[in-house]
Amino acid sequence: MMPSRDNLVFLQNWFLKFPQYKNRSLFITGESYAGHYIPQLAELMHQFNKKEKLFNLKGIALGNPVLEFATDFNSRAEFFWSHGLISDSTYKLFTTSCNYSRYVSEYYRGNVSPICSRVMGQVSTETSRFVDKYDVTLDVCISSVLSQSEILTTQQVGDTIDVCVEDETVNYLNRQDVQKALHARLVGVHKWAVCSSVLDYELLDLEIPTITIVGRLVKAGIPVMVYSGDQDSVIPLTGSRKLVNQLAEELGLKTTVPYRVWFEGQQVGGWTQAYGNILSFATIRGASHEAPFSQPERSLVLFKAFLEGRPLPEAF
Repeated sequence: MMPSRDNLVFLQNWFLKFPQYKNRSLFITGESYAGHYIPQLAELMHQFNKKEKLFNLKGIALGNPVLEFATDFNSRAEFFWSHGLISDSTYKLFTTSCNYSRYVSEYYRGNVSPICSRVMGQVSTETSRFVDKYDVTLDVCISSVLSQSEILTTQQVGDTIDVCVEDETVNYLNRQDVQKALHARLVGVHKWAVCSSVLDYELLDLEIPTITIVGRLVKAGIPVMVYSGDQDSVIPLTGSRKLVNQLAEELGLKTTVPYRVWFEGQQVGGWTQAYGNILSFATIRGASHEAPFSQPERSLVLFKAFLEGRPLPEAF
């Protein structure tokens, strides 16, 4: 909860500095590990409001979020298998001998069992380091893959955009003239990078479920949307969809928008389902772990609908 408390203090001070925004509608959103810190922050804001009405919180949106360790992580095996990244025999091993949540749990504790080591070795061989696990359908930046021994993330976008854009962005943001123009200071590091080695996750906190916090927010009347880029194998859509559906059942929310397609322009933008006009799930077709990065137009339609409190477009 410490990062969430830091975020709360930041927002309190931000409103002191910019009081003209105090009564504006406030939405917060994030992706991936934000499945932890955004619901935690929203709950702290809701609690703070009971003492002093400061935050006009109107909703939160979570993209490909970690909400429940086992459900989210173990949906990876089926995603790999259904997309042709692993064989039938490896899928069987990955779901019976050692599933992914077990492997990650052992890895974080520095005690990987021989069977999990063997299974993950086979999975890694078949999925290949030349496939981006954050978007299994798009090309990778070859220079980036070959320059690193362990690829955690090589972001890329569609055919019309340079797949090495992340490398070029890093170079751009490390130019002194750019940093000066942005009033950016490097503190504790010599070079800006996408992921910090100074500030890191409390890895074992990943195992603490936050879907329960999402439930409390919905009960408190705060709208929540969970969305999934459907080409992400890291936090696949199937786990998120299952968790949202289970939560709706637990809260007794009736389906208000049945599972259906939604449109961006004349093309299907993804699929969606809504419960009780307060909890919703949506996929973004063709999108990666960071959905707006690879499908900006479809993501814009999704966010506009969320901000306006209306269902995603049912027709074009």
